[in-house]
Amino acid sequence: MARYTEAVCRLCRREGEKLFLKGQRCYTGKCAIARRSFAPGQHGQGRKKVSEYGTQLREKQKTKRFYGVLEGQFRKTYERAEKMKGKSGENLLQLLELRMDNVVYRMGFASSRAEARQLVTHGHFIVNGNKMDIPSATMKAGDEVAVCESSRQSVKFKELDNRNVPAWLSFDADALKGSIIRLPGREDVDIEVRETLIVELYSK
Repeated sequence: MARYTEAVCRLCRREGEKLFLKGQRCYTGKCAIARRSFAPGQHGQGRKKVSEYGTQLREKQKTKRFYGVLEGQFRKTYERAEKMKGKSGENLLQLLELRMDNVVYRMGFASSRAEARQLVTHGHFIVNGNKMDIPSATMKAGDEVAVCESSRQSVKFKELDNRNVPAWLSFDADALKGSIIRLPGREDVDIEVRETLIVELYSK
């Protein structure tokens, strides 16, 4: 399985904003953006005029990196979104929010999406009573996500991140499970993204 293995803080610096890729570290003074808010590399502090294409590309790259999705996966997700009813940009964000790893993160089981992806891959969760170890699996309204019985005694799940769970999800910390109440809407996305620019980029 292909995955990004380089330093993730440089991705935040390249996009010029926090993408919250390292969990709690992003909220401290050690955050790369707090220390060096310019792009990495020799010419990171230089001023450059960004073209229309460049603006669209940066928006796509930012969204892709925020959700921890590689280029091929992102493209396929967009193609799915295009075939759905409604606006392609909003459909894209909805599909990204419904990824298994994102749902696990948003429920508070993990401090970052990368950690959530690892927990899912290692088989710590069941969905509707069946083991799920595919981070990219798309969840749907009514699905219930719970920690496997064999994983419930893990220190990781005894010290859960006290994150506010979004309105489209429910979570029971004592039972170590949660469910998808409804499909997420555009207002439920926790990233400032101009999805219309991504649609324009892929429409060329």
